[in-house]
Amino acid sequence: MTATEALLAVSALHAGFQLVVGVVVYPALADVPEGSWATAHAAHSRRITWVVAPLYAVVAGVCAWSLLSWPVPAAVGVALAGHAVAAGTTAVVAAPTHGRLGRAGKRPELVRRLLVSDRVRTAAALVALLAALVAVAT
Repeated sequence: MTATEALLAVSALHAGFQLVVGVVVYPALADVPEGSWATAHAAHSRRITWVVAPLYAVVAGVCAWSLLSWPVPAAVGVALAGHAVAAGTTAVVAAPTHGRLGRAGKRPELVRRLLVSDRVRTAAALVALLAALVAVAT
């Protein structure tokens, strides 16, 4: 398997994960009543960490491998940028928002911020997937 093929595989995994979170997980979390929020959010945070941490580690590893496989074709560069945007959005927006939601309780503006940040991450992961597909096809 080449680095570009591995990038396609991990991009598909990442995009699939983001779609499940965006279509199923976050909408269900947003529907939790305020009285049940603390328990539901804490459980979500505990459970999702077991999926997010290994996924992002694998994405980072494959992205590093792709960078080390110089020269990097333009499509691979776009895929790497998509993953970087998703990871950056997680680090700068989603994770701190989860922290605030855990401390402050369910706040509509924070839930909205979380949902918007997830749309950004999903779009970035889909861009990465399409770019990786182009890179493998060329």
